[in-house]
Amino acid sequence: MIRTTFMFSGIIFSCFFWERNAHGQEQQVYDSLVTQAFGLYEIKEYKASAEKYAEAFVAFGGKGDPGDRYNAACSWSLANQSDSAFVQLFKITENGGYTNLAHITSDSDLNSLHKDKRWKKVIRQVKKNKTKEEANYDKPLISKLDVIYNDDQSHRLEIDQIEEKYGWKSPQMDSIWKVIELKDSLNLIQVRKILDTRGWLGADIVGGKGNSTLFLVIQHADQKTQEQYLPMMREAVAKGNAAASSLALLEDRVALGQGKKQIYGSQIGVFKETGVNYVLPLDDPDNVDKRRAEVGLGKLQNYINYWGLTWNVEEYKKNLPKYEEEQKKYHRD
Repeated sequence: MIRTTFMFSGIIFSCFFWERNAHGQEQQVYDSLVTQAFGLYEIKEYKASAEKYAEAFVAFGGKGDPGDRYNAACSWSLANQSDSAFVQLFKITENGGYTNLAHITSDSDLNSLHKDKRWKKVIRQVKKNKTKEEANYDKPLISKLDVIYNDDQSHRLEIDQIEEKYGWKSPQMDSIWKVIELKDSLNLIQVRKILDTRGWLGADIVGGKGNSTLFLVIQHADQKTQEQYLPMMREAVAKGNAAASSLALLEDRVALGQGKKQIYGSQIGVFKETGVNYVLPLDDPDNVDKRRAEVGLGKLQNYINYWGLTWNVEEYKKNLPKYEEEQKKYHRD
């Protein structure tokens, strides 16, 4: 299956998950069917999973997210239905511009297709797509951003494990945050130089990962720096050089840092006394999913599942004064 990434407050996680815009009842039906399809894949009901993906594409007027089509191909392959698997692979390689050569050639879900003469045609097309995509890449800069990305993420991904083993207020946690803060400060020096001299470079120049790295470093910077580069990122999104979903997270952080309410619900707080998580003060909770959909984010409930939270808008509005008071404590401290 395709392994995509998603972001929780600036930490990137790998997961079998694909964010889609949700517009209207047709999209909701599609999302529901795709969720069912993946659930069937997880319990190794591969043929049923593939058929459910097919049902989703029909329900969506023949359209389908490229990630879902890839996953459908995996299910068809595991069900030993090679013809149907190749239908999906040709759709995303010949029409969708699929470029992830490393993933498709190492994905064991597709092993049953490798001896089929059509497999070589798929791989040739992926290589062609990749070459076209990388034509204007600044490869030395991409290499530099790869290092920055790893510095930004590697230690953050240790936080949960350290908290579980030693506790949030432990010396071990203090130690890891000191390392993170040092890395962040060094990364910011390099990213500032890139942004100030070359602007917010798009994925066509630095690749998708490099483009995300620019955002991550600014997202993890101080409030003044975030405010400084927020207009630049807004302009980059308008030009197609940055993701609207990433901008949404920065908008939320800046707003909260200014003592305002967040817009998209991307930032999660924790009560100091109880350790209970909550969605930090949110403007217009009734329409948050609509706003999230507009920038390519999934439903808030899907997002906050990671923290074991349940989204109940009426309950949230009732508790909002309590959340605002807790946020004020944070700013006073």
